[in-house]
Amino acid sequence: MEMHALPLAASNNVDAESQAYRKVFWRIVPFLMVCYVVAYLDRINVGFAKLQMAQDLQFSEAVYGLGAGIFFLGYFLFEIPSNLILHKVGARVWIARIMVTWGLISAAFIFVGSAPAFYVMRFLLGMAEAGFYPGIILYLTFWYPSYKRAKIIAIFMAAIPVSGIFGNPLSGWIMDQFHHTGGLAGWQWMFLIEAVPAVIVGIITYFYLDNNIRDAKWLSDDEKQILEQNIKAQAAQRETTHSLRQVFTNPRIWQMAFIYFAVVTGQYGLTFWMPTFVKTVGVTGNFNIGLISAIPFLCAVVVMIAFGRSADHYRERRWHLAIPALLGAVGFIAAATTTNMGFAILFLSLAAAGALTCAPLFWSLPTAFLSGTAAAGGIAMINSIGNLAGFVSPYVIGMIRDATGNTQYAMYTLAAMLVLGAIVTLLTPARLVNH
Repeated sequence: MEMHALPLAASNNVDAESQAYRKVFWRIVPFLMVCYVVAYLDRINVGFAKLQMAQDLQFSEAVYGLGAGIFFLGYFLFEIPSNLILHKVGARVWIARIMVTWGLISAAFIFVGSAPAFYVMRFLLGMAEAGFYPGIILYLTFWYPSYKRAKIIAIFMAAIPVSGIFGNPLSGWIMDQFHHTGGLAGWQWMFLIEAVPAVIVGIITYFYLDNNIRDAKWLSDDEKQILEQNIKAQAAQRETTHSLRQVFTNPRIWQMAFIYFAVVTGQYGLTFWMPTFVKTVGVTGNFNIGLISAIPFLCAVVVMIAFGRSADHYRERRWHLAIPALLGAVGFIAAATTTNMGFAILFLSLAAAGALTCAPLFWSLPTAFLSGTAAAGGIAMINSIGNLAGFVSPYVIGMIRDATGNTQYAMYTLAAMLVLGAIVTLLTPARLVNH
């Protein structure tokens, strides 16, 4: 009997840990996914609005691209302060505040009637949403050690393609069905209707979300102890970059920011311009464009989760990020060189699967060596600098389309950035991130 006591105890510990993480997963991850679906839909539905809005308001491709991208200037300026406030006051209050604020601003887009008004509203939307995404990434570090995080972040970020799968057809349907109803254009109805869930979910967040493990009444004391011990043990393995000042002077942080800039260039180049890309290969009707453009996002969901699981299983981070980046580059190049609708959608699916898979895999890198205040500031800094690509990417694509009349060179640019991101990723020391 004594010979079996230790293995039995170890088995019981493993079972208790697995049960604790199952409870954490089902309590917070699906809810955070819903929050991000709503967030991403309000962020990128301007890509669908363009199909009517640009014509109604006489916007050029460059004007639209600048307006789409200027969101990220507001995002950039308020990102780090927002994440530090979240770290201080707690995720429950701050994420709820963020969601309600951006919902109200998104609804106010029905009043946009000129390019300057478009720019101002996009800037305000970015300011309101600043801190949401890095806040969620930071929040997940309170619950999961790094060796479990790639899969969880990948599942959470599957909300991006999910928002495309459901949001694109929904946006197209609203624009077609409500056009000129009550004196409003279809794109105005789309902004108004799709803003409502942000306000509702934001209010629910305040009552539903727990700030940390200790606050979770749905966990037993033993489960809390297991989870907290894992977080403490993981923190002991990290680098000694703990102060906010060190964040700004650490070259690895800047390396991470560049990688993320390259990743985001591909991500937003795809998501903002997907309806336009699909329309250029001959698809007509807003609802049809929405249905067809959902296909690449559906492919991305499968690939994101598969790569996230694999990265955690093998505890390997660099190649699991570099390979999707290279696949995305191949997809963009191939899509740019075909005029066949079927092949174009196939290659856009490859581009989406590669480009969108990069983001969740990326965050397993910096969160593997940042902790404490440095994690709050570092994640926000990386995300804010990286998301400047969200400003640059759509604006540059708009200028290229205005100058050339096609999307070919724009896609080549997106591919080049993903290749650069893959190269810099592989320069990261494996010992730093492969936990």
